[in-house]
Amino acid sequence: MRKEYKRRKQYKLLFLIIVFAALLAMTVIALATGSAPVGVPDLADLLKGSAPEFTSRVVYHVRMPRIAGAILAGIALSVSGAVIQSLLRNPLASPYTLGISGSSAFGAAFAIIVLGAGGSYTGSNDVATVVNPYILTISAFVWSLLAVAVILMLSRFRGAGPEIIILAGIIISSLFGAGISAMQYFADDVQLASIVFWTFGDLGRANWANVLIIGVTAVAVLIYFFFHIWNYKALQSGDEYAGSIGVNVRYVRLAGMVVASLATAVVVSFYGVIAFVGLVVPHIVRRITGGEEQFLIPASALFGGLFLLSSDTLARTIIAPVVLPVGILTSFLGAPLFLFLLVRGMNRTYWQ
Repeated sequence: MRKEYKRRKQYKLLFLIIVFAALLAMTVIALATGSAPVGVPDLADLLKGSAPEFTSRVVYHVRMPRIAGAILAGIALSVSGAVIQSLLRNPLASPYTLGISGSSAFGAAFAIIVLGAGGSYTGSNDVATVVNPYILTISAFVWSLLAVAVILMLSRFRGAGPEIIILAGIIISSLFGAGISAMQYFADDVQLASIVFWTFGDLGRANWANVLIIGVTAVAVLIYFFFHIWNYKALQSGDEYAGSIGVNVRYVRLAGMVVASLATAVVVSFYGVIAFVGLVVPHIVRRITGGEEQFLIPASALFGGLFLLSSDTLARTIIAPVVLPVGILTSFLGAPLFLFLLVRGMNRTYWQ
C-alpha cells in the first residue's frame, strides 16, 4: 500500500512538473506569436538589450500584459471551479454553470448604467472603456453573491441533487441575461457599447494595471484555499463526518463560495465572461490526479493558466489578422464536454 501511494504521489508530482514546463514553453510561443513581426530571434535580442524600440514596445506593453492576464485569469477561474466542485460535491459546478459569471456580468452592466462607471469612446482600438473599474469590480462581486446565496440555499434542501443545482444555475444565468438585455435596451450609445464590450470574454483589454489587481486577488485566493485544503478534503467524506472532526461545515462552505465568487467577479469585471474554464480544467485535472485537494488545487492553477493562455494564443492566430475573443473559443471547447457530462450522468466514484 505504501509503495502504491508513493507511486501515485510521484505520478501526480510529475504531472505538475510537466504542466509547469508546458506553461513556460507556451509563454515563449505566445510572446513570439502575433500580427506584429516579433519572433524568437527578436526575443533573444531583447534579452541581450540589442532589440529595437518597436520590439520592446510590442513585447512589454502588448504581449506580456495579455499573457500575464491570461495566466492569472486561468488560475483564478480554474481554482474557483475546483473548490466550488469540492464544496458542492458536484463535477458540473463551476462559476459559469452556477450563474456566478452571469450575475457578475449583470453587476458590471449595472455599474455602467446606474453607478456611472460607463465607458467613453477612446480611439480606434477600443470602442469603449470603463471609467471606474473599482466600482465595476465591487458591483460585479456584490451581484455574484446573490447567485451564491441561491445555490447555497438549494444545496441545503433535501433532495436538491447535482442536477437540480445545475438547473438552478441555468435559470440564474437566464435571469441575469434578461437583466443585461433590459439594461441594453435603456442604455445610450456609449453605455451600450460598454456593455457589449463586456459580454465578450476578451484578453485584449489586459494592461499592467488590471493584471496587478487580478494577480493580487489570485494570490490571496490561492493562499486562502491552500489554508483550507484539509477542510475541503474532510467535506468529501460528508458533512456529518467533517463536523465530527471539528470542521465548521457551514462557515467553510459559505466562505469558500464567497472567495471563489470574488475571484470570478474580478476576472469578469476586467475581461468579461470567459466561459467553461472553471468547468473544463478541474474536470480534466481530477481525471488525471484524482480528487485530493492538495494536488487538485495547484494542478488546476497551473493547468488553468496553460489552458487559457493556449486558447488565447489560438484565438489570436486561427484567423489572423482577425483576433477572436477568447471567450468564444473556450465556449466552443467547453460546451461539448458539458454535454458529455450531462449525458454521462453523475457518478459518486468520481470523487474517489
